[in-house]
Amino acid sequence: MLKDMDSAAIVAVKDITIARNFYEQTLGLDLVRGDDHVLEFETGDTSLVIYVSKFAGTNQANAVVWGVGDEIEEIVADLKAKGVTFEHYDSMERFGDIHLAGSFRMVWFKDPDGNILHLNSGS
Repeated sequence: MLKDMDSAAIVAVKDITIARNFYEQTLGLDLVRGDDHVLEFETGDTSLVIYVSKFAGTNQANAVVWGVGDEIEEIVADLKAKGVTFEHYDSMERFGDIHLAGSFRMVWFKDPDGNILHLNSGS
């Protein structure tokens, strides 16, 4: 039924203007369309929808994940230079901000509403 259908990530935010700046300027995503309540960004062959909700930031788990492959170090350095702070988990091996699980590398950071965003070396 759904196996051949496209899907998109959707993230709740409190302030659409702050969110737009973060997702557009900090993360470098291209805005496809939007208004005062909903934004849609292009991300690879999919889209990321941002919408206003009073429940923004209440999720305590990953909201969005990007498989960035071998570019993870370069992307982490770029985001760090833009002021992004990465989450650190003591239960995992880590080199700088990047957590390691064998050859698999990953980082977590939060958007302005506290939504947890995840990058990993998977593709």
